[in-house]
Amino acid sequence: MTYRCFDVEIENHIAHLRMKRGEELNTMVPEFWKELPEIVRDIDDNAKARVIVVSSTGKHFTAGMDLSVFAKSTSIGTTPSQEERGRKALRLRHNVLAIQETFNAIDRARIPVLAAIHGGCVGGGVDFVSACDCRYATEEAFFVVQEINIGMTADVGTFPRLCHVMPQGLVRELAYTGRRLNARQALECGLVNAVFADHSAMLEHVFAVARDIADKSPLAVHGSKVMINYARDHSIADALDYIATWQAGMYNPETDMREALTARQEKRATQFGDLLPQQRRG
Repeated sequence: MTYRCFDVEIENHIAHLRMKRGEELNTMVPEFWKELPEIVRDIDDNAKARVIVVSSTGKHFTAGMDLSVFAKSTSIGTTPSQEERGRKALRLRHNVLAIQETFNAIDRARIPVLAAIHGGCVGGGVDFVSACDCRYATEEAFFVVQEINIGMTADVGTFPRLCHVMPQGLVRELAYTGRRLNARQALECGLVNAVFADHSAMLEHVFAVARDIADKSPLAVHGSKVMINYARDHSIADALDYIATWQAGMYNPETDMREALTARQEKRATQFGDLLPQQRRG
């Protein structure tokens, strides 16, 4: 399938999503918000890959949400006198929740998503990468919570997720000032896992990580993502209880664990089965 905003390649259990509108700074036009969750859910639901790598083209990773999307999401359609204030507000809330689902698809995917970031990661781009499992950056990369600079509050996922990734005081500073966070600062505060001299070196490393993930048991990797996300959103006691229940249902030493140990003894590559395709509810 051809997409306006993305090129998609799948090889050796690794899916590569590349934003391809580099000349337009990869702004998040209306098609972006439809295509991204569609691609991620298709890969995940049909078990087409075991890990996703997201990268970009052009000068910047993304300049953020396109103004056409903002205008559409906040449009009231008619004059104020023709619509009651509460009903307009309810519609706006619904529009914001719908946009949030684009990046929720990444968070909810059964497989890890790795972001390879170069140049500017601005506004909605920060929402985007904060939903990914791991982030990597080039030396010239920078991050901006751009919304404050245009008189609004970031609302698509930056704050709920970033406060679990980096120090809250720094999140607040970036949110209140709209200043740039450069790649080295992003590394120091834990926003990114590593920083690289150039785009090529970054992608080489990210795909090496992706290959390592793809070689592991897909069920165990999925379980790890579920538990990490659950621990983020719940208390320690709740997370401990949930992992016990998960293991009681999902753990099977006769399959993937046996294969992992046998492959190590025989000094060969592991051969794990993929996750089964799933039907999405709703």
